[in-house]
Formats: sequence, structure tokens, C-alpha cells
Amino acid sequence: MKKIFNWQILYRYPWFIPLCIFFLMIYVYIWALQGLQVDFQLLKDSWPFITDFIYRLFPPNWQVLDIAIKALIETVQMSLWGTSIGAIFSLPIAIASANNVAPLWLRWIANLLQNAIRSIPSIILGLIFVAATGLGAPAGTLALSIYTIGYLAKFYQQGIESVDYRSLESLQVIGASKIQIAQYGILPQILPLGLGYTLWMFEYNIRAASVLGVVGAGGIGFQLKSYIDGFEYTKATTMMLVLLVVVTVIDWFSSKLRRYLESM
Repeated sequence: MKKIFNWQILYRYPWFIPLCIFFLMIYVYIWALQGLQVDFQLLKDSWPFITDFIYRLFPPNWQVLDIAIKALIETVQMSLWGTSIGAIFSLPIAIASANNVAPLWLRWIANLLQNAIRSIPSIILGLIFVAATGLGAPAGTLALSIYTIGYLAKFYQQGIESVDYRSLESLQVIGASKIQIAQYGILPQILPLGLGYTLWMFEYNIRAASVLGVVGAGGIGFQLKSYIDGFEYTKATTMMLVLLVVVTVIDWFSSKLRRYLESM
């Protein structure tokens, strides 16, 4: 029986597989573009409408700056509590999901729970909690908490799975208990990484909170949507600029802190 494919060609021509992957990626992107059915002529004709909308956003109306700052403070408060609550509940789910810690049956349940949470869009979570608690920041905080669990649990899980297994074996050899292994073997290795992930999630939740305001879940997003609905575009611009400044400052601070934690 003749060989269908001579595998030695892969050793002779190491560029063959990367070339195949390259053409496969091109095909996938062409397939995706065809599925989008993009009308480039329509995009070209829509530029006057886009520029007109952007023109109406300026100049910013600084008379609503005090309202923007109050709404932004509420957004930061929502993000702080939402991230903290989500991080607390994420940790046990992450431990139950990790390949090097939990048994197979528990990993299956924990990963299914993670996937279920991540499959629910944040705006749907906002609608659910607005229906439960009414309009305002409490609904947004609860929505961010659940949203955070889905992502931080996965990040923490990856951190736990990246732990050097030799250090855990050393602790097992000297008779350390499971709690001691977690305290002295796992926690010191994942703490800087986990704190970095948590800071990143806090930063992200500030932007997510502004989206949740669209469904009435409080924060700067609620004010932003109100101004856009009322065609008060210059006031909406003030809200976006204040949000930009704060997100930039938090991004700079968290980047500095993450680099410090990684160097520990």
C-alpha cells in the first residue's frame, strides 16, 4: 500500500506548515468577510453623516462638569465593590477548576459554571438586576459582581495551573497538609499575578459600568444615555471626556502597580 503522504517532507521543508497555516488564515478571514456582507459603497456614502454627528459633539458643555464628576464617582464605587465581590467568589471557583488541584468531577462542574456566567452579556445582567432592585447603582454593582466572577475565575485558574509543581511535591514530601500546600506553595506564586488580574478587571469594570448605565444601572453611563436620548450631545461629550481622563489615570496607576507586583 502506497503512502498517501511522506511525512519526511516536513523535516526537509520546515517552512511548509507555517505556509499552510498562513493560507488557511487568509481563507478564514475571507470567509468571515463574506459572511459580514460589508457594503463598502454604503460606508463611503455614510461619511457625511458620521462627520455631522461628530461635529455636533463639540464643543463640550462644561456646565455639567459637576454632574459628570458625581456620576463618575458613583461609577468608580460600583466598579470597586463589583470587582471586590466578584474576586472573592472567583477564588473558590478557580481552585475547583484547576487541573493541578481539583478532581475531574469538580473541575467539570466549576468550568461549566464559569462558561455559563461568561455566556451572559453584561447588559443582560444589568437588566436582570434592574428588574430585581430597581434603577440605580445597586443593580449595576450586582451585575458587575457576577460579570467579574466569570472572568476572574478563569484568570485565577490559569494562575493556579501555572504554579511550579515541583515546589508542591517538595511540600508533600515533608508531610505538609493541603492547607499548608495552598498557603506556602500556591498562594505566594499566584498572588502577584492574581492581584494584577484583579487590577485589570477593576479598570475594565469602570468602562463596563458605563455600558450598564444604558439599561438604568446607575453611574456615568446613565447620564450619558440620558443626554444622548435628549440630543444634548455637547453634554454627552463632557461625560465621555471625564471618563477618558479617569480611565487613563487608573490605567497608568494599575500598570505601574502590576509591574511592581510582577517584579516581586
